[in-house]
Amino acid sequence: MRAGLLGAVAVVLLVTGCSAAGAAGSEAPAPRTASVTPSAPAPERTPDGTLLVADFDSDTVTFVDPERGPIDSVKVGTAPYGLVVGDDGRAWVATAEGVAVVDTASRERLDRIPYDTDTGPVTTGEYRGGGMGIALAPDGERVYVGVNVPDAKGVLEVIDTKEREVTDTVPVGRRPFDVDVARDGDEVYATGHDSYDVTAVRADTLTPRLLEVAPYGTEGDLGSWLKPHYAVVREDGKLALPFEGERLAVLDPRTGDVDIERMTANTHQHGAALAPDGTLLVVGTGPIDGSDKGPSLTIREPGGAERVIPLDGSHEDVTVTEDGRTAYVTGGFTRDGSWDGITVVDLDSGDTRRLPAGVRPLGIAVL
Repeated sequence: MRAGLLGAVAVVLLVTGCSAAGAAGSEAPAPRTASVTPSAPAPERTPDGTLLVADFDSDTVTFVDPERGPIDSVKVGTAPYGLVVGDDGRAWVATAEGVAVVDTASRERLDRIPYDTDTGPVTTGEYRGGGMGIALAPDGERVYVGVNVPDAKGVLEVIDTKEREVTDTVPVGRRPFDVDVARDGDEVYATGHDSYDVTAVRADTLTPRLLEVAPYGTEGDLGSWLKPHYAVVREDGKLALPFEGERLAVLDPRTGDVDIERMTANTHQHGAALAPDGTLLVVGTGPIDGSDKGPSLTIREPGGAERVIPLDGSHEDVTVTEDGRTAYVTGGFTRDGSWDGITVVDLDSGDTRRLPAGVRPLGIAVL
C-alpha cells in the first residue's frame, strides 16, 4: 500500500498549484484539528478495512470507518504527506518533522524518526521541506522516504525498521512526490516532480540512475504543469506514470526507454494505484486551463480500455480494496476546492458517495 502526496500552495505567485518549485512554505501555523465524531464509541482495536489518511493541514493521521467516517486520530508531526502500512500493522508516515511510526491496531504513535537531511525550519504548504513519497520494502526491513529539500535536489532516506533509524541517504530528483519499490525489492524508484525524472536506486548498493520521464518535454522547466507526479509498478516491472489525462508514460527502468500510451480523461492527473487484477486507477484533479475537463477517476483496464468516473471537487490520491471492488479517493488537493473527506467509488457500477475524513487528507491506506 502506498500513498501519495501534495499540500497547500505556498506563496501568491504560485497559486497555480504544482507548476513550480517555489518557496518552502509558510511558517507552521497552529494545525487544524481533525473532527472525530463517531456515531458509536471507537473500538479498542482497529477493525480490518478501516482507512488511514494523512491530514496535511494538521499534525495527525485519522482512522476512518468506510461507512460512518472518522473514529479516531493520532498526532504524528507537522503536515503529513504520504504513508505506508506494513503487514505487521505499523504505519510509517512522512511528515515535515520526520517519519512517524504508528501502531494502527492500538492507534498509538510509537516513534518519530528525524531526517538526516537538513530541510530547514519546519513549515507547511505544498513546498514545505520534509518527507513526501514513502514506500516499504517487500520484506518489511526498510522504509524508503523521499525528502524534499526546498530549492534544491531531493534525497531518498533509508530507514531500518527494526532499529528505527536512518541508515543511508541517496540524492534523487527535485520534490520526490512518490516513492515505489520493485516487486522483487531489488530497486527503489523516486519520482522527481520538478526535475522530470525517476531516480532508480539499487537496494543493495544504493547506486542511483537518473531516468528522464518528460512526454511533453521540459521546455517549461519549473513553471510547467506537465511533470511526473505518481507512479505504479506493473506486474511486468515497468512503471506507469499518467500525464494530463492524455498520455501514460510507461518507463522500463532496465533500459530507461519510455513508451507513450493514449489516455482519455483530459484532466490534470495526480494519484495512481493498481487493483489486484492490474487495473490502473488514476485521480484527475481538475482543469489547469479552460480546455480541460473536471475532476475524475480513470479506471484503465490492463488492455488499455478506460472508463472515466466524474468526481465532485478536487482530489489527490487513491487506494483500492483487496477485492478490487472499491476505490477510496482523498479530497485533500493543493488548490482551491480541496475538502476534508474521501470519495468512495464502486468500481463496478461507477456509483460514488462522499465520506468525511480527516483534515485535507492526502495519503491513504486500507488497513
